[in-house]
Amino acid sequence: MAYFAAILHMEKPELNQEFRQAHLDYLAELVTQDKVHLKGPFLDGAGGMVVYKAESLDEAKQLAEEDPYVKEGVRRLELHEWGI
Repeated sequence: MAYFAAILHMEKPELNQEFRQAHLDYLAELVTQDKVHLKGPFLDGAGGMVVYKAESLDEAKQLAEEDPYVKEGVRRLELHEWGI
């Protein structure tokens, strides 16, 4: 199992509230599947970060790209394997 940091850069703040609950529900489901290690917003409003637990970069990318914030273009995804 590896860890992947998904930095979610704010792209469309005007859509943030519209898709917030779907984003939170998506991550809550992944927490129950033990696919999320940590998650939270940046306090300066620049976006947030999710640390996924996955077997590969491809799996982490698939998980991150299914996030409603990413799918709807609210946030721009930057994904890196993290050596923690």
